[in-house]
Amino acid sequence: MLTKLEKAEKRWGGSHNLIDQWINHRRKLLIQYFIVAGLAPYSRSEKSLPSMDQVKQFCAQLVDYVSEGHFEVYNNVVKACEKFGEASIETANGLLPMISESTDIALDFNDKYTDAVDEQVLYQLDNDLSHLAQAMESRFELEDELIELLYQRLP
Repeated sequence: MLTKLEKAEKRWGGSHNLIDQWINHRRKLLIQYFIVAGLAPYSRSEKSLPSMDQVKQFCAQLVDYVSEGHFEVYNNVVKACEKFGEASIETANGLLPMISESTDIALDFNDKYTDAVDEQVLYQLDNDLSHLAQAMESRFELEDELIELLYQRLP
């Protein structure tokens, strides 16, 4: 996921404030994911789990990212696509329902871990993170299609 982010930064970085903001927030989310998952360069000892506080910070970042997409970024992309004709609008509107599928997975993950009263739930974290990562990777690919749609039309 990080490699794809770096490619996105190289391809689209600096082309539009909205794109730069979106990519920057994705980077922050991925860093939090790596911390919670214990992935390099944030590895932790083999048998340790992240703290509930770390998991809750990741959940907050996750919800912020997902919310920003639905309530700010996607609307702005669709509005920008209106200038580019019906085909652009249809493409953008076709991607949004597919992106929403990952939103449900992200919100379920958030609910499970932010509402947890027992740290025993952390023993399920690896499997849940794996499932979430698959959904988010698909989401990032779809979001990149939206970014490309906008980028292709920039002056």
